[in-house]
Amino acid sequence: MMENEKPAVGQEQASVKTRYNLREKKEKKAAYRDMIRAELADELYDKILNLIVIQKKYKDPNYSAKDLAKELRTNTRYLSAVINSRFGMNYSCLLNEYRIKEALHLLVDKRYAEKNVEEISALVGFANRQSFYAAFYKIMGETPNGYRKRNEK
Repeated sequence: MMENEKPAVGQEQASVKTRYNLREKKEKKAAYRDMIRAELADELYDKILNLIVIQKKYKDPNYSAKDLAKELRTNTRYLSAVINSRFGMNYSCLLNEYRIKEALHLLVDKRYAEKNVEEISALVGFANRQSFYAAFYKIMGETPNGYRKRNEK
């Protein structure tokens, strides 16, 4: 391809996918998801919200699905099925959503103006800068620094 030639649409999409290591989302059929009792799933949903959101367990970078399942006295497979059916995402995406929501506030809060992005990522529960940037970009479509600059007053 010449320097100023644009790739064909299909090639461009393929190039973006490989550059960012993106994969098509495939809907998986799992038989055990159909075996979830609605009342029990609702009860677990409330308990998950309590632990993850109210008690802010998402701030602990080491808090795993296994830890959550243990606290809820269930297994990780059932927990995953409930999270998938009730929240429409997997466990790590759920935690990352709440982490990013909090990060959005901290990035523009004057009390945290002296904190750099890496410090804020640690405050909201990310284990490292790379996972914070990746999750932030996936959810917000921009970098944390870009968001901060755009929202400075």
